Amino acid sequence: VQLQASGGGLVQPGGSLRLSCAASGNIIIVHDMGWYRQAPGKQRELVAGITSDGRTNYADSVKGRFAISRDNAKKTVYLQMNSLKPEDTAVYYCNAEVYDGSEIAFHWGKGTLVTVSS
Repeated sequence: VQLQASGGGLVQPGGSLRLSCAASGNIIIVHDMGWYRQAPGKQRELVAGITSDGRTNYADSVKGRFAISRDNAKKTVYLQMNSLKPEDTAVYYCNAEVYDGSEIAFHWGKGTLVTVSS
């Protein structure tokens, strides 16, 4: 199973970005999916998560600014990030809980860098 994230880049404060992460490989079912981030010198933290039936949860720091969604047919999770702040600068990682027919395991994407700076 592979997770390929895209959509990161440099954006000015107040701007927007949309991250995407597609799962591929030997997949029977994709359960929970989510986005995490890790800023320099800090621990990786949960940004947003979404269940297979669309229930979402967010870190307090991004509530009202970020929106997570998914397309189950495409095995893809998205993160719409609005009103970006410099403190949102981090490497963003996607995560998915996948059943491959023999076991359920968590998989990580390689990360995409988001830089918020003027």
